[in-house]
Amino acid sequence: MNKTNKYSLSILIISLLVIVPRQAYAMHIMEGFLPIKWALFWFAISIPFIVLGIKKISKITSENINMKMLLGLCGAFVFVLSSLKLPSVTGSCSHPTGVGLSAVLFGPNVTSILALIALLFQALLLAHGGISTLGANVFSMGIAGPVAAYLIFKLSNKSGLSKGISIFLAASVGDLVTYIVTSIQLGIAFPAQVGGMMASVGKFMGIFAITQIPLAISEGLLTVIVYNLLTSYNSSDLQELAIMKGEK
Repeated sequence: MNKTNKYSLSILIISLLVIVPRQAYAMHIMEGFLPIKWALFWFAISIPFIVLGIKKISKITSENINMKMLLGLCGAFVFVLSSLKLPSVTGSCSHPTGVGLSAVLFGPNVTSILALIALLFQALLLAHGGISTLGANVFSMGIAGPVAAYLIFKLSNKSGLSKGISIFLAASVGDLVTYIVTSIQLGIAFPAQVGGMMASVGKFMGIFAITQIPLAISEGLLTVIVYNLLTSYNSSDLQELAIMKGEK
């Protein structure tokens, strides 16, 4: 089986493991939900990470063109998982993020670009999220979550945990951090009349926690499964990627 067929099989398996619902509610913070000043703020904060991500992807693909297929697989994983939604009364929704796999393999900078692409396509084609809230959604799912996942993965490895447990923890924590940051974004934009911003953040976190904790655990397990499939079907590219990152 050649590399293209191996990756195609992996993408097919991902698609079979998760079913994208047809009805669209909202993907992350919905269009027009944030006040304009906060929408612009999160755009501004996200731009430097996006620039670094573009440079990193350019470097990786120029050194090894085969990485394009692996990047495509990680991007598909992000898109499919982040399209699974449980609508919430917060103006957002609960869903897996899919960023843990890319964060483990390529790091948070590259993952920010994959998340940006997924969020942009969902906003334009599926009416999930929005263009005005793209900066906020990219920051929570494409920057904060992947950074947390990457740090947890590195820390777990240094602590002597197995690869599977390290990946599980990275994906699960990355998912939860995404929603912690989303809660902070919403809490800052809509402070409670009693208790102010902190009370509002706590309320949003409480609402998300009901569905997000089991989703984070499920995402961690699924990410381990997909990583093991990649290792089984094409360990050579993973080894080359590790060498490029200076891990071997």
